[in-house]
Amino acid sequence: MTAAVLPVWWDDAADGPTNMAADELLADEAARHGGLVIRIYSWSKPSVSLGAFQPLAEADACAAIAGLPLVRRPSGGGAIVHGTDLTYAAAVPKTHPWGATPQALYDAMHTAMVAVLAANGMPARLHQAAATDPPADAFLCFARRSAGDLVAPWAGGHAAVGDPKIMGSAQRRLGTTVLQHGSLLLAANRAVGEEARLPGLAELLGRDDAWEPRQIAAPWLDAIARTVGAAIDHQPGALCRGRESTIDAHARRFRDRQWTARR
Repeated sequence: MTAAVLPVWWDDAADGPTNMAADELLADEAARHGGLVIRIYSWSKPSVSLGAFQPLAEADACAAIAGLPLVRRPSGGGAIVHGTDLTYAAAVPKTHPWGATPQALYDAMHTAMVAVLAANGMPARLHQAAATDPPADAFLCFARRSAGDLVAPWAGGHAAVGDPKIMGSAQRRLGTTVLQHGSLLLAANRAVGEEARLPGLAELLGRDDAWEPRQIAAPWLDAIARTVGAAIDHQPGALCRGRESTIDAHARRFRDRQWTARR
């Protein structure tokens, strides 16, 4: 019997439209592979990704992100300021156990991260919905709380109500697959105004710097692979490599003002 594998791509930094186009191709790879696939990537400059269903007017009204490149994700959820986060995309066929219900894939990705952060001195946990949660439709993803989000305490305690959110994910069903975007906030982003400069792991731990993305992503991927009983198959190149013309064709839609302004 052939052992199960988990294909993983480590991609270079790219702009928002290129990253979103690559994630759509990742969904195609999940259908072709017949199982879970993951892409780890970063951003060529601080950027904001807007949830698929968020009104553009909300982004225009947020002075804290003025001037940053904006891209609309194919997945839902709130706006995310990228540049100091670990960004991933995961995709599974709808027939996969994690593709049957949205919460299954959320919880699998986030639970694996809990163990990794605990090993690095951060007691993160899955959030349980509470009456004191901030509005579910808050503009910024990390200002929201949903069941299964990852939250963590301030080192030494803090007067703030509730533990800050440090990881969130959003999904979209694309044809025969489920695409999930996720972001782990490593540090507050200094490229934005105070309203959007939410605390990350560095601030919660009282550190001057955040972990490097690979330092967290590598053991996290190992934990996910163990959960699905698969061996990680690190791909020899970025997902974009050799697919440049296809990526460019998909990216045109994400660069189009009509797509960005569709809500």
